Amino acid sequence: MSTLAPPEAPRKHRPYVPESMEMKEFTFRAVLIGLVLTGILGSANAYLGLKAGMTIAATYPAAVIGMALLRLMKGSLLEENIARTVGSIGESVAAGAIFTIPAFVMADLWPALTPDWRTPEYWKSVALMMIGGTLGILFVTLLRRVMVEDPDLPYPESVAASEIHKAGQQGSTAAKILFANMGFGSFMYLLGAVNIFSPNNTFNVTIGNLGKKLLLRTSTNPNVATTITGGATLFTAPDVSPAYLGVGYIIGPRLAALNFAGGVLAWGLLVPLLTFTIGPYIQAGLPAGQSIAWPLLAQSIYFSIVRPIAVGGMLVGASYTLFKMRKQLALGMGRAVSDLKKSATAHAATNRTERDLPAKAVFAGIVVVFIAMILLYHYFIAGAGTLSSSRVLSGSLVAAGVMIIVGFFFAAVSGNLVGMIGSSNNPVSGLTLCTLVIAALLMVALGVSGTGGVAAVLGVAAVVCVSSAVAGEMLQDLKVGHILGGTPSKMQIGDLLGIVVASLVLFFPIAILAKAYHFGSAALPAPQAGLMAMLSKGIVGGDMAWPLVIVGILLGLGMIMIEVKSVMLFAVGMYLPLGTTFAIFVGGIIRWITDKLRDRRGYNDAQKARVENAGVLTASGMIAGEALCGLVIASLVGSGHDVTLLKWNPESIGPMLLALVALVTLAIVMVTVPLANAGRPEDPAPPTAIM
Repeated sequence: MSTLAPPEAPRKHRPYVPESMEMKEFTFRAVLIGLVLTGILGSANAYLGLKAGMTIAATYPAAVIGMALLRLMKGSLLEENIARTVGSIGESVAAGAIFTIPAFVMADLWPALTPDWRTPEYWKSVALMMIGGTLGILFVTLLRRVMVEDPDLPYPESVAASEIHKAGQQGSTAAKILFANMGFGSFMYLLGAVNIFSPNNTFNVTIGNLGKKLLLRTSTNPNVATTITGGATLFTAPDVSPAYLGVGYIIGPRLAALNFAGGVLAWGLLVPLLTFTIGPYIQAGLPAGQSIAWPLLAQSIYFSIVRPIAVGGMLVGASYTLFKMRKQLALGMGRAVSDLKKSATAHAATNRTERDLPAKAVFAGIVVVFIAMILLYHYFIAGAGTLSSSRVLSGSLVAAGVMIIVGFFFAAVSGNLVGMIGSSNNPVSGLTLCTLVIAALLMVALGVSGTGGVAAVLGVAAVVCVSSAVAGEMLQDLKVGHILGGTPSKMQIGDLLGIVVASLVLFFPIAILAKAYHFGSAALPAPQAGLMAMLSKGIVGGDMAWPLVIVGILLGLGMIMIEVKSVMLFAVGMYLPLGTTFAIFVGGIIRWITDKLRDRRGYNDAQKARVENAGVLTASGMIAGEALCGLVIASLVGSGHDVTLLKWNPESIGPMLLALVALVTLAIVMVTVPLANAGRPEDPAPPTAIM
């Protein structure tokens, strides 16, 4: 007679570096490298987010760069872990900041930003980022132990990052690819910036004959009315941008095509249609002898009519993203409560790998942040000028209390989503939108209204936006440390330092870009910030083109009905300039060509993984290279310097032909570099980059 075997006890986690091993970890050089990286990668993501409406996960580039630099100094594995942890946190601060800080300017609440630390806007921005970032880290510290040990959370990007650290022999090759393409990307961007070639090329396109009549009729009435039609619109070729091509390469051909489809709808249908039908009447309504240039009219129709429609689509897209994740969100909310209960009863850890910041220090920090939130909210709500001083104080207390609770749950939800799908797929914009709506309804309930009320909404929401973004990234890094054997308390201290540096630094790249190009322009669209500004003005300030937004909402619902993969990405494509989405689409095509050539060569799985890694590193290097060079160029342009080296004849086609050569050169590099790094079939398989 057989007997049932006793259930197998769950295996205890064994970190890569044993808990009993003493190894250099929280050293000055590791922290310094991390702080420099957090400023650089945070600035690069701020640049990319404001111009392309997307950010890329900084974990992989931070790991490769930190590993390469510390290998030169004979650093340890745990030092590499600290450098990556601190170096990647700036990207999440940037993600939260670019959704909200530009919105203050776009809503006409702040004057144009200038890169000067003495301005009030600088210190307001620092306060918003620092309070939000610190809150996110403190919340994750409370939840770390139960969340990183949760067997139901696979943490795909954390596992990939830990494998990159373990496969140290790949570090030098990966670093060479990354740094070489940073240099190449910055060089190609520089050639376009100084006008060696034309990076942006727009052409006038005539739509019918101006003044031609169109008979309007129905099946029962053959002569309803006669209208005048005709005009001209614009067509934009893909921008010659290493960063946009890199984004397209990373997100792949399907998502790049979806993003471009939004641009095609905006500039291939809506703008030509509106120009064709209402353009002649706008021209006819001008005073005698005056007219508007057709390209200018097409651009004004795009900015004033099409973009509000895109905002409605983004609203639906962000909401639907959260709806699709409703089960994970509900699970995250439930776990947030249970995790807090578990962490409150957890015994103090004696093992190095289980040692968090002391609970007393964490709760004291939350109290300090709560007081800072009350003071900050008091400042913004009092600035509205619609409440008495006593109601301002009570409103500040209520707002801080509600938002710290919301912030905790959203931090837990963000962490759970990162655990399930990775930081790259974390719907920060959706969580930000929910935060903004909650803050707006809260301000309306308190009686805050008008222009000052809009500022209060953005100020209240910004803290939780940054907190949610930081929480997800922090938990991803803590999981990497959990696998490698890092000390959690040292990683938490390192990230707190990273938050301080990122908060003090990131205003400058945002302000430099704003001064050179202005938020909302074709050169600096800032789509998510535009959504936040319009939504807060609509709910609290009562200033929104609701009919156009409703059209966008209906368009978004239609996209859901035909099962579009990402309504948000499509709507962002409508909002962004056509040259941007076209370039991202070309980057996706380059990825498709690379994958096809890779498959034709019959590579094994290890070689395919090396091609994928090299491709992601090539694209990431080009993105970082353009971003850093672009910030330098923007600072020169913003300070009044003319960076143009060549003065081409306006009629010359030379700049456009050279732009085509530059685009082909970038494409060749992005295809050949990954394929050249496939390696030998017998070489061991590397960790796969999950971006």
